[in-house]
Amino acid sequence: MDLPVMPPVKPMLAKSAATIPPGMQYEAKWDGFRAIVFRDGDEVVLGSRTGKPLTRYFPEVVAAVRENLPPRCVVDGEIVIARGDRLDFDALLERIHPADSRVRMLAGTTPAGLVVFDLLALGDASLLAAPLRERRAALVEALRPADDPVFLAPATEDRDRALEWFEHFEGAGLDGVIAKRLDLPYRPDERVMTKVKHERTADCVLAGLRAHKSGPVVGSLLLGLHDDRGRLQHVGVCASFSMRRRQELMAELEPLRMESVDDHPWADWARAEAHEADRMPGAPSRWSGGKDLSWVPLRPERVCEVAYDHMQGNRFRHTAQFRRWRPDKEPRDCTYAQLEEPVHYDLSAVLSGEIER
Repeated sequence: MDLPVMPPVKPMLAKSAATIPPGMQYEAKWDGFRAIVFRDGDEVVLGSRTGKPLTRYFPEVVAAVRENLPPRCVVDGEIVIARGDRLDFDALLERIHPADSRVRMLAGTTPAGLVVFDLLALGDASLLAAPLRERRAALVEALRPADDPVFLAPATEDRDRALEWFEHFEGAGLDGVIAKRLDLPYRPDERVMTKVKHERTADCVLAGLRAHKSGPVVGSLLLGLHDDRGRLQHVGVCASFSMRRRQELMAELEPLRMESVDDHPWADWARAEAHEADRMPGAPSRWSGGKDLSWVPLRPERVCEVAYDHMQGNRFRHTAQFRRWRPDKEPRDCTYAQLEEPVHYDLSAVLSGEIER
């Protein structure tokens, strides 16, 4: 491979904002695996956000790149899997598997696609120093012949349209809106874009904690919600606390500590089949990487309000943010029914570019 921009390259990043800023280019925030894609003829490399290659996990994307991208180019995009009318991040996670036979089986049954939103190099020219408006124009032209499963990410300079996208796209499994300055060169591994994500709140049962890696203070709080059969399901964690607050929480929650997990709603967490079925905390998986997943069971008597962006199946997609204790709430009232469901939106309309017209 001999390109003007060579792997590995870390992608340009975004910092969070509460509102969509004016005077920029706006795109949907895709919920997939970020990838810098390098093509030099038949040679293709799919680089991850960390710079490590994803190439072996997505052979169908490699084939699609050869069919749809210019012969020599470097693009920034997102590897996604669509199931029905929504993106499916769980299906992406299944693809990171050591067995090549399983990867190829899943490539056939749940094929991934590539949504492209930036152009870093074309032919013999590096475009890293070019402003976004020039890179976008070149990208639109370069992807004009492209077809499913390679898509040009919709973009607009109309803030009102971006606000509409923010409201409606979540129903297709998208994550929010990204704003980019039109004069912005491509700056790898720098947070120079702006992301605006959905945030909602939920009242959750505090059911356990994990200790911090630095010592006997709280690392994360384990959260639960009751399903329609009354079972307390593990829905995620909140973990962003100052060190002082971590110490205070450990002392504050000591009276709730249980000596044994036997009488806890998650008593069967150690059984692998229970972990797979209900995603309970503490059981090892291929994602654990040797990390200590031991946890302290707490009597599920306290309720906290947390902020979250969106759900992935029956769990919070990302770490939730602690907001406050809710002594006025009963744990039994903390159910999935309180969670806001996004309005349905046709993913195919987003991928086809119909929403730009």
